[in-house]
Amino acid sequence: MKIGFIGLGIMGKPMAKNLIKAGHELVVLDLNKDSVKELVDLGAETTEGAADLAKKVNVIITMLPNSPQVKEVVLGEGGVIEGATAGSVVIDMSSIAPLASREISAALAEKGVEMLDAPVSGGEPKAIEGTIAVMVGGKKEVFDANYDIMMAMAGSVVHVGDIGAGNIAKLCNQVVVALNIAAVSEALVLAQKAGVSPDRVYQAIRGGLAGSTVMDAKAPMMMDRNYEPGFRIDLHIKDLNNVLETSRGVGVPLPLAAQVMEIMQAIKQDGCGVEDHSSIVKFYEKLANIQLGH
Repeated sequence: MKIGFIGLGIMGKPMAKNLIKAGHELVVLDLNKDSVKELVDLGAETTEGAADLAKKVNVIITMLPNSPQVKEVVLGEGGVIEGATAGSVVIDMSSIAPLASREISAALAEKGVEMLDAPVSGGEPKAIEGTIAVMVGGKKEVFDANYDIMMAMAGSVVHVGDIGAGNIAKLCNQVVVALNIAAVSEALVLAQKAGVSPDRVYQAIRGGLAGSTVMDAKAPMMMDRNYEPGFRIDLHIKDLNNVLETSRGVGVPLPLAAQVMEIMQAIKQDGCGVEDHSSIVKFYEKLANIQLGH
């Protein structure tokens, strides 16, 4: 199938590459010309704008930073909506506010264009492997028709509910991930300060109930002081903003998520916004006046 792909960032670029590996033809678009060239060298086409891209394909995937960018690219001047025809499908794989997904979907529906909100989890390593988890909101028949396209980039693709449900699931995911990273940070800093090797503590507890995918992904990064972004602090702050906005809208107090949000804001002010979210540990290191080591 010929697919449009808009947004070739940390996650989008490897996802697009996996679509090419699966045999799909791609038309790609991104502000980063080097990323575009990399995909063109692999056989993709490029184009001048989102409207023109939408004219060339029936399925348009967007992978953009947040709600304003998705609204601009899809609904703005020269956007997808100007080029898409009735029967086309927009699969927004960005992590945005659920209300924004519903707003964009309603506008597209007026032109006969379907939409799925399909945010992903797993970070850059799983995007490269093609094993991300995709949580999808939208009509079941549209989900079923586009399942194979999403599975070409993923390890699991789950239909959660109507439009917006995918992003609700992603917000829940981001709460669990943020709290896990904070808990791992606290535990390893406690071990270090108490004079016990944090690596040995990690090895001792990872096979028990405390073990988690988050721990296995982030604890080694913390101990190696490797904060190359698989998922940046800035992006997790964006997601937690959407979490707290949504939770207040539906009347659900989230005291732990709010606390981790403040920790991330503090880390951002220390210049760590572009680092991996495992750098949350720096907040705890500062409080305890130590640095993790093996």
